[in-house]
Amino acid sequence: MENICKFSSNAVADLHTNGIVDVPLAQTGEGIAECELLKWFIQEGDEVEEFQPLCEVQSDKATIEITSRYKGRVAQVLHVPGSIVKVGETLLKMAVEDTQVPLVTLSNLENEKQPDIKSNKDFNSGVLSTPAVRNLAKEHGININDVQGSGKDGQVLKEDVLKYATQEGIIKDTLVTATADLGQLLHQEKSSLLESAQVSGHYEDTIVPLRGFQRTMVKTMSMAAKVPHFHYVEEIDCDALAELKASFQTNNLEPGIKFTFLPVLIKSLSMALSKYPMVNSCFNEESVEVILRGSHNIGIAMATPNGLVVPNIKNVQSLSILEITKELSRLQQLSLDNKLSPADISGGTITLSNIGAIGGKFGAPIVNLPEVAIIAMGRIQKLPRVADDGDVYSASIMTVNIGADHRVLDGATVARFCNEWKRLIEKPELLMLHMK
Repeated sequence: MENICKFSSNAVADLHTNGIVDVPLAQTGEGIAECELLKWFIQEGDEVEEFQPLCEVQSDKATIEITSRYKGRVAQVLHVPGSIVKVGETLLKMAVEDTQVPLVTLSNLENEKQPDIKSNKDFNSGVLSTPAVRNLAKEHGININDVQGSGKDGQVLKEDVLKYATQEGIIKDTLVTATADLGQLLHQEKSSLLESAQVSGHYEDTIVPLRGFQRTMVKTMSMAAKVPHFHYVEEIDCDALAELKASFQTNNLEPGIKFTFLPVLIKSLSMALSKYPMVNSCFNEESVEVILRGSHNIGIAMATPNGLVVPNIKNVQSLSILEITKELSRLQQLSLDNKLSPADISGGTITLSNIGAIGGKFGAPIVNLPEVAIIAMGRIQKLPRVADDGDVYSASIMTVNIGADHRVLDGATVARFCNEWKRLIEKPELLMLHMK
């Protein structure tokens, strides 16, 4: 995938300022060493106000807007969308009228950019393009001045060079590389490779870089795989839960609120945690200590176009089912928009994975460290069951699988905890006895 960024000297030539300041990537959260640059809100030559958003980056924990500390004009953009930028590394250079930070003179900035312009003088001749595109044109013996640019301000893109080469008979076919998000990349790469395969009969591999939340999952799951797990599986009758949900929806007086099973499952889980606080703990490996968490910050695993993310609902023990429903809806919308904040994602104490909403009877989840337990819930399905008197009846059954850190939790503790949670789900009227 080719990323495009313009390195034009025109923005610098028109500046009437005292100097240039570096705008670095600030620390976006505790323990964050690098971020992926998602998109720019500005371009070279733009006038920028103080606190105006400059770009959007994604860390291991959240998507964040980087704002400007200065008022001035964008002199040079140093990274393209998709780049991994380390904390403290310069994102862009700005021309400002007055600042107390160390300045880089305009002549030094021009000198930094001059080698790139000079090295491409013969093929560039003022045409706006990236070094990669100029090299591509050079490889095919194409004068880039003859190529009609389709990019902004007439910028010549890779697709323009390939299209020109095809029209001139230099190459037989073009492979247009997507510059959109990961979902577009997969779709367009697949289509292009299939078209190429139909012509040549050869199928090529596709390399897809993992970014954002997917990079985070690589790290967290690699660490979690080293933890000794055990799994506890149970079936829960959800007939009463289904009736309660239907009653909530029938008597719902708030527009825009849609009731599901999940808020009741979350609230009942919190009540079971109050009785078995060890399940709501985290493990400090260095000091070999278990911290019993006071808050029930219940994480909900959500599949998004940008990867798996686990925001959490804070202090569930003090929330009503209606409040949980509203907060869950807020987090779901933010996750789809890729707008979750670091606070939304950090501080979780236990995780629910509602894999049954997609499909499957149950899963075998891996703990979300430093938490010590995670619960995967399968889909609710109608199954035949036998009563004590021998009669066969239909029941709405959900299979749950609790993954536990065996360094902290033993089988008996998890079994008793699950029995309590199951009791509250199968008899939701008991929630009324314990609600505060």
